Amino acid sequence: MSGCGADCCSVDTKKMQAGQKRVLLIVLAVNVATFVMMMVAAWHSGASSLLSGSLDNLGDALTHALSFAVVGASTKAKGKVALFKAALILVAALAVAAQIAWRLLEPATPLFESMGLAAVLNLAANAFCLWRLHPHRGDDVNLSSAYECSRNDIFEGVAVLAASAGVWLFAAGWPDVLVAAALLLLFLRSAWRVFGNALRAIHESPMPAH
Repeated sequence: MSGCGADCCSVDTKKMQAGQKRVLLIVLAVNVATFVMMMVAAWHSGASSLLSGSLDNLGDALTHALSFAVVGASTKAKGKVALFKAALILVAALAVAAQIAWRLLEPATPLFESMGLAAVLNLAANAFCLWRLHPHRGDDVNLSSAYECSRNDIFEGVAVLAASAGVWLFAAGWPDVLVAAALLLLFLRSAWRVFGNALRAIHESPMPAH
């Protein structure tokens, strides 16, 4: 029995792209919901780490929306979108830096109850998103960058949980600021990594035929 050749490849590609779109829509919805929850909790508790987490979730929601938009596009187009994703991560890092500076000037002890509840819900949501993206992490630069953002969310979720525990244990605000600073470094590292992968994808993409 002979193979179906190009037709099979076309069917497999369409099936893969449909799976990518489905998982991106799911994690997009989860990140939007988590962003709203974290923003409310950050406002209620006054926690810098929660604010950084909420901005990260907003950036991820935009990232997944962009990833969804370029499923099936050329490698070069996906690389350009990945560059924009790196810029979004960098903007989140700058926002966290500004929040840390403000907290250093205006010290306060966050409400650890709000922090703890939000941190647990956030970590559970992030773990779910990472689980859904894991099978697609090697598909292309588009899904790879989405997976990178989701993996950062796990570190962010654990860090925020640790911050709430530190605030409760020491009855002080410095664990919250310390974790926010650690998340700032994580965001900067992630932006650099996504930026590098995007540039490689753009440079390695085939030139259009004339």
